Amino acid sequence: MKKLYLSFLFILFSLTCLYAQDEQALKEAEEATNDKSATLNFGADVLSRYIWRGFDFGNSPAIQPTIYFSWRGLNLGAWGSYSFAPYRAMINDTVSVNMGNYTEMDLYVSYTFKWFTLMFFDYFVPNGLDPNYTGLQEYQYFNYDKKTTGHTFEVSLTFAGPDAFPIKFYAGTLVYGNDKAKDSLGIYGDVNKNNFSTYLELAYPVSLRKIKMDLNFFAGGTPFGGSWYGPKAGFTNVGMTAKKIIPITKSYGLPVQASLITNPAAQKIFLVFGISF
Repeated sequence: MKKLYLSFLFILFSLTCLYAQDEQALKEAEEATNDKSATLNFGADVLSRYIWRGFDFGNSPAIQPTIYFSWRGLNLGAWGSYSFAPYRAMINDTVSVNMGNYTEMDLYVSYTFKWFTLMFFDYFVPNGLDPNYTGLQEYQYFNYDKKTTGHTFEVSLTFAGPDAFPIKFYAGTLVYGNDKAKDSLGIYGDVNKNNFSTYLELAYPVSLRKIKMDLNFFAGGTPFGGSWYGPKAGFTNVGMTAKKIIPITKSYGLPVQASLITNPAAQKIFLVFGISF
């Protein structure tokens, strides 16, 4: 009950943005509500860094392909991220381990009704997403045992207001899998207890029609400490994203974006550039 109460208070005072797979999945969900026929689409983003909710995954440029099916508000999709270079990660804040090239493979399903989208995400990273990973071996994809799985399930709800009130709010909680709490010694890895790490988001978009650019202002984080977002409540994702389309031919334009992202809780700042295909 205490965590639920803190979550409610955080909703009232936080502003957040959607990025990477979250933003992509919600964009697809909106398209599904506007298109009454069944559609199958695919594409990819190339980013100078993969920053998710204020955290750098891979410390390298990455390509992020996606494929999804949409029909009457229902959206089924697969999303991945593959870094161009290897990286190192800290295990239990003391040991540095060579993790290889960061990879991620996610599946999701969502349903949109009017202003609300209910979404289920299955995050899977073979190496190094969470502090429970030891660096000794890769997680096996078809292992769903709560003590040893590399999967993490998230349930989320998004509110996207109309043009007269263009606010987007997102609340997501990790409900199963590789999100374990700390033990009595303060070390991550209690395989019998899920931490229920929670992330809240609210975005405010602005359209600059004269220069054909879209802006998104954001600030956000977690209402209580968790294994995925840090030991304390705080803001992890504050900044702005700018998007525009660069004309290539009369019939084709190249979507590009740039984001200034800060993580106040971790004292980090990132400037990210991306291209979509």
